[in-house]
Amino acid sequence: MKVETKRKLSPDQREALLKALKDRFEQHMNRHEGLAWARVKARLEAKAEKLWSLHEMERTGGEPDVVGQNKGTGECIFFDCSAETPKGRTSVCYDRAGLESRKEHKPHDTAMDMAAAMGIELLTEEQYGELQKLGAFDTRTSSWVKAPAEVRKLGGALYGERRYGRVFVGHNGAQSYYGARAFRGALRV
Repeated sequence: MKVETKRKLSPDQREALLKALKDRFEQHMNRHEGLAWARVKARLEAKAEKLWSLHEMERTGGEPDVVGQNKGTGECIFFDCSAETPKGRTSVCYDRAGLESRKEHKPHDTAMDMAAAMGIELLTEEQYGELQKLGAFDTRTSSWVKAPAEVRKLGGALYGERRYGRVFVGHNGAQSYYGARAFRGALRV
């Protein structure tokens, strides 16, 4: 799925997004205990340029939700919270170098390029673990997570998944891609 290039939402898109975010926020209070929607909404209104990124997360199937707040800066932290890896971001290899190393059957995009175009970052291994404490995610799929430089330097990339009641982080070559693997993003607002 192509990332939209215009970075401004129409009033109808903005209203629909805020409604979806509020509804999800209220349905999953365990993800952000002690945080009120009024505070999140005020933050979103003060940082309206971030709404486009949240819209892209939503549009591609990520179901973004607040998972915390930085007490020092007041930033609200959003993660993709869809039960399975976001459908609009599947079949992508990890990064541009991985894509370019493929001789044939190249995917249409990369996780790192898509995330950058959306204005978000891939979840780190630690963030992925924090997400999994909030529920059971990726029980039938997997999601690329940000690979440490030393892993990437050796040609590898990491992904996370939940199987057999446990969370696993595995590895693949950065050039690999699968129909059941996308990536989950994080955004600070």
